[in-house]
Amino acid sequence: MSVRVRRVYEAPDPGDGLRVLVDRLWPRGVSKDAAHLDSWPKGLTPSDELRRWFHAGQGSYEEFARRYEAELAAPEAAEALEGLRASVAAGPVTLLTAAKEPEHSHAAVLLRLLTS
Repeated sequence: MSVRVRRVYEAPDPGDGLRVLVDRLWPRGVSKDAAHLDSWPKGLTPSDELRRWFHAGQGSYEEFARRYEAELAAPEAAEALEGLRASVAAGPVTLLTAAKEPEHSHAAVLLRLLTS
């Protein structure tokens, strides 16, 4: 099982395997061709409300992660997460994000859930 997080702005790597964009919004300045995406499951992304709340600095990363995990328990998101788990079991997966600090983003929460 191999899953990792990378910024979408980085050049694709031969070891990326399945490249999955995990952001709700399309990253600025990246063309669809340059992104080399295999999947964009918007059902896995944080809600607009949660994303805005976190980016406004209204809460801690730990609270954001807790709220995001609660969103991932909803039926549509849980189904998308199970699909991603199946992809991870089948081969390498790279979660792509435009976040400046991927280690403090929703992508890190997904990584933890997929590797635990």
